[in-house]
This record gives sequence, C-alpha cells and structure tokens, in this order.
Amino acid sequence: MTKVLYITAHPHDDTQSYSMAVGKAFIDNYKEANPNDEIVNVDLFKENIPQIDIDIFSGWGKLQSGKGFEELSSDEKAKVSRLSELCEQFISADKYVFVTPLWNFSFPPVLKAYIDSVSVAGKTFKYTEQGPVGLLTDKKALHIQARGGIYSEGPAAQMEMGHRYLNIIMQFYGVPSFEGLFIEGHAAMPDKAQEIKENAIARAKDLAHTF
Repeated sequence: MTKVLYITAHPHDDTQSYSMAVGKAFIDNYKEANPNDEIVNVDLFKENIPQIDIDIFSGWGKLQSGKGFEELSSDEKAKVSRLSELCEQFISADKYVFVTPLWNFSFPPVLKAYIDSVSVAGKTFKYTEQGPVGLLTDKKALHIQARGGIYSEGPAAQMEMGHRYLNIIMQFYGVPSFEGLFIEGHAAMPDKAQEIKENAIARAKDLAHTF
C-alpha cells in the first residue's frame, strides 16, 4: 500500500487560504483516483513539532556518549522521542505533498522546524567519503504553494526561497521526483483572483491522477 503524507503549513483552512483550497482539491481527487492508498494528514500548526533547542542537543549528547534513554531529563525524553517519531513517520511514507503559502519569500517557520526534525543522518541521508548522499531514492514529492505576487518569472523570481529550499532539501534526501504547483498573482491582480484560484484547482485535479 502506498503511503502519502499530506503536510500542510498554514494556520487557515481551505475556505480562507488559496494554497489550502488547491491542496484540498488535489488530495480529494487523489483519494478518488487511488482509493487503496493511505493518506496521513500532518497539520504542522496543530502537531507538536519541537524546535532543536538546548534540550535536544543535551539529550542527543547524552545518548551519543553512551548514556541510556532513562538518564535523560523529562523534557529531553519528550522532545527527542517526538523528533524520532516524526522522522520515522516521514521515512515510512512513499509520497509527500507539502502545502504552504509564500511568507516573506519563504514559508511558515513551523515547516523549517519540521524539516529539521526529519533531516537525520542515517535516516534521510548519509555521509560518505564523497560527501552526503540521499537515502530516499524511491520517493516522490509535490509542493503546492500560493504566492500573492508573480514569482515564477520576472524580477521577483530570484527572491522566492520557499520552493527553492524544498527543492534543495528533496535533492539532498535523494528524492528523484519533485514537482511544484503554484497559485500566484491573486494579491497583485485581485480582479483576477477567482480565475487564478479556479485555474489552479483545475490543474490540481489533473495532477492528482498522475502523481
């Protein structure tokens, strides 16, 4: 059975967010096209996503020095365990769908915390004499991103760092297929916002049958 992680990084739902509306259209149609696949919703604004802090570094340090898990403090245990859960869930999936807005040229910080939690040597990549090598070579990923302006071309293209970052991370993990579905220009052209949204939803429905 194929397992899909549907990872959303937006505080709003599909009635208020362009990215979430297009994401919902995609995942609903994906379910219809692939009824036997397992879909796991990962709402990063509702999940416990620990940031790598002093407790994490301290806990990792104790474990690496040979101390047992029971010797960690309660905070160290909780955070280290949660990061491990997130990483194991991530590597167990076959496909990833990231749904984000473009905030300040990137994405909400909770997604960076999530990426940090799954960027683990020996799990998503490994170090070799030739440098780091990705271990997720049998996965595929999609990024659905809403951008109020136009960032796919023109002078603002070089300022977009959300999709570019995810693209680099997916390459780092060894993921061979990473696609982008963008909803852009609705804030810059409010008179065309509904048309832009509808066109993106149509593209999402089509992509759901080939992803």
